[in-house]
Amino acid sequence: MSADAALVSVAAAPEKALRGRLAGASSVGTVLEWYDFTIYNTMAALIFNQVFFPSVDPFVGILLAFSTYAVGYLSRPLGGIVFGRLGDKIGRRAVLVLTLVAMGVTTAAMGVLPTYNAIGAWSPFLLVTLRFLQGVALGGEWAGAVLLSMEHGRQDRRGLNASWAQIGPSGGTLLATAAIALLTATLSDAEFVAWGWRVPFIGSAVLVIFGLWVRSGVEETPMFKELESAHRKAEAPVMDVLRHHWRRLLIAIGCRVGSDVLYALVVVFTLTYVTTVLHLSRDLALRALLIGVVFNGVGVLVFGLLSDLFGRRLVYGAGAVLAAIFAFVYFPLLNTASEIFIVLAIILGEVIHAMMFGPQAAFVTEQFATPVRYTGASLAYTFAGVVGGGFAPLLMAFLYGRFGTTLAVSWYVAAALGVTLAAILAAKETAKRPLEV
Repeated sequence: MSADAALVSVAAAPEKALRGRLAGASSVGTVLEWYDFTIYNTMAALIFNQVFFPSVDPFVGILLAFSTYAVGYLSRPLGGIVFGRLGDKIGRRAVLVLTLVAMGVTTAAMGVLPTYNAIGAWSPFLLVTLRFLQGVALGGEWAGAVLLSMEHGRQDRRGLNASWAQIGPSGGTLLATAAIALLTATLSDAEFVAWGWRVPFIGSAVLVIFGLWVRSGVEETPMFKELESAHRKAEAPVMDVLRHHWRRLLIAIGCRVGSDVLYALVVVFTLTYVTTVLHLSRDLALRALLIGVVFNGVGVLVFGLLSDLFGRRLVYGAGAVLAAIFAFVYFPLLNTASEIFIVLAIILGEVIHAMMFGPQAAFVTEQFATPVRYTGASLAYTFAGVVGGGFAPLLMAFLYGRFGTTLAVSWYVAAALGVTLAAILAAKETAKRPLEV
């Protein structure tokens, strides 16, 4: 190796290490977020109706469990307002440490909750309270994780850089599903109901410790530092977004709704449908989800990069159209009760979801200028979660129970994707434009 080449290699090494650290710091919080939510979602579908709501009809118990799932989304806007404002006032990095710790503590606490048989109605009440606090923390996590990588990295690769935060659903779901699959494979049903379900909740503490270590090595973003040195920080970022960026906020909310509903269908409702309607094993459903989320994680990065090359709207819009069609294909594939077709259905759903989810982080955050970017992105993310993902499993269960057909569920998913497509068409392309300062 020549002297010049050696110097280039040495100079490139710290930059490569920084990129890796940024990717890890950006993704670890969302991985924890979706680990927490997947653990909760899975337990809501499989066991919470026995542990926390044992005195009601099993189907009603599932509805109640999914209602507490929705509480975690209803509290997100509060977190978006509080932590979004802090992120634009004191910095991205400090807020990300707070949200990470809060998420881990609330999730671990769920793992030590007494059951209904031990303390009666206090048990579901405490579950709902922890779910509410968890949602508050989650409301401030996503935007900061995206900005940490996007405001640090190459501006012509914002789609790819921001998509690292988007592998949280696949990474967190993979870890959570693997943990539950291991427990269900090694424990009897009685052991799982008695204590096994608690283990994955308590295990979230490990992710928190790792996340704090990773984020401790990342500095505040250059864009926020520049904002601070120029004394241009917004005095009232929430009001600024509502007054001056309301149209962009509506677009950012709308573009998220469809992807959230599709994800709730494939990852949350499928567990209930496969186990309680098709009467197939939990192991089959969990194995299929494990395979699907691997495709989702890879797809998120690929489609994030493709959005840098071909534009956010093209990639995102194609995903929304395919997802609306897929909503009517999904259940016929599941209804075959064939393991091959069930796995295929989930893989297709996860890949199509990745087409929207990959470009989404950059597309949402690019709607807002630097002084209000954390707040604007947080509000968009959290309010879309309420409209889209928060009530989706509950509505799907209700629609299927009310009409007795999966067509009602498919039409609901397609309608949500219609909202997303309308928002994409109303937006301007942002991939090749510099970030507003």
